[in-house]
Amino acid sequence: MLDKPQRLTPTIYNNEFNILRRIKELFKFLGPAFIVSVAYVDPGNFATNISGGSLFNYSLLWVILWSNLMAIFLQILSAKLGIATGKNLPQMCREVYSKKANYFFYVVATLAAMATTLAEFLGGALGFYLLFGIPLTYAAILTAVITFVIVYLQKYGQRLVEVVISVLVAVICISYTIEIFLAKPDWTQIAFHTLVPSIPNSHAVLIAVGMLGATVMPHVIYLHSELVQCRNDGMTLSEKKNHYEMEKIDVFLAMNIAFIVNAAMVIVSASVFNSRGMVVESIEQAHRSLEPLLGSLSSGAFGLALLASGFSSATVGAMAGETIMDGFVNIKIPVYLRRLLTMLPGFIIILVGVNPMNALVISQVCLSFVLPVTIISMLKITNRKDLMGVFVNNNVTKFVGWAIAITIIIFNALLIFLTLTGNA
Repeated sequence: MLDKPQRLTPTIYNNEFNILRRIKELFKFLGPAFIVSVAYVDPGNFATNISGGSLFNYSLLWVILWSNLMAIFLQILSAKLGIATGKNLPQMCREVYSKKANYFFYVVATLAAMATTLAEFLGGALGFYLLFGIPLTYAAILTAVITFVIVYLQKYGQRLVEVVISVLVAVICISYTIEIFLAKPDWTQIAFHTLVPSIPNSHAVLIAVGMLGATVMPHVIYLHSELVQCRNDGMTLSEKKNHYEMEKIDVFLAMNIAFIVNAAMVIVSASVFNSRGMVVESIEQAHRSLEPLLGSLSSGAFGLALLASGFSSATVGAMAGETIMDGFVNIKIPVYLRRLLTMLPGFIIILVGVNPMNALVISQVCLSFVLPVTIISMLKITNRKDLMGVFVNNNVTKFVGWAIAITIIIFNALLIFLTLTGNA
């Protein structure tokens, strides 16, 4: 009887050691997807999610769920491309497609990076304005300076930037945890509408498409394939396979945190505004309305989340702009000039006083044009065995990939059509 536990003890210790070793290994690979996830909780998401919740209660929560599932698939595919080839998506496009095609990719992707940075600058500037009363012009300058500082941290290694971005994402999560706690939502209705699709009326189609357009972002699909490279040097095939498995976990964790934050935005808006018959159509209005309804803690948490979202997403937009400018046509531009070129259009638009919500809509329409180009070019590369080797897409991945691409093209085409015809 005494011998049996003695024989089992080494096994128990070995199991515990293996679990600890795997956890330690996982932490070594966590990071790239958390940087990417910032794009899924940017100020564009604030605007569309708040509008959706205030107008249609919990009805559009299913859109957040399905958009997130699409995003998980696309980000994993981007990471796989980077791990398998040792190059980012723009660099692979330069190898595979013609020079004319790459110049086209370069122009539209750069416009997308600039368009999304416009909205992100707006979020950071509005956060300063709402929290501290700093005029929007000065708030934009301050946001630009802080963004430069965060991106500059790359000089000390990508890991440091990952830590800073993860802290900002944590601030957003904590802020919305406070919001949900104060809002006291109907959890039964939340569960129902998350799982059961419904479109209350024709206007809800536009909001649903806007949610999708604000969630699945082309610039971070390009960026993710670059972010995995710092852990990808000199790996054997088995090490790359392990890297890919770890990155899938990274994506799963980060994207689901983004899903929770996006769902929380809709839930808080539905619980606070829709229940009182209030339609909220701007970020400033949401902030002003929260204080008398839920108190200063809630409005402060909202402003802090918006500020963190603006900082982090503007930083990620600048990083994506660098990847795009370097990759497609191999144009050598000094690093600070690249960052400035990516951020400048958004900065100018804020300074000249363009209506914030109009600027946000324009940025989402620009992203809608670019997204199909990004997805299809990535699918065509990852479907090729001569480029991907053992990482080539299997038939199920091909089917799901093209189904997502077609779905997003249809929804984004609808968004563009409604915007151009004046129905947006």
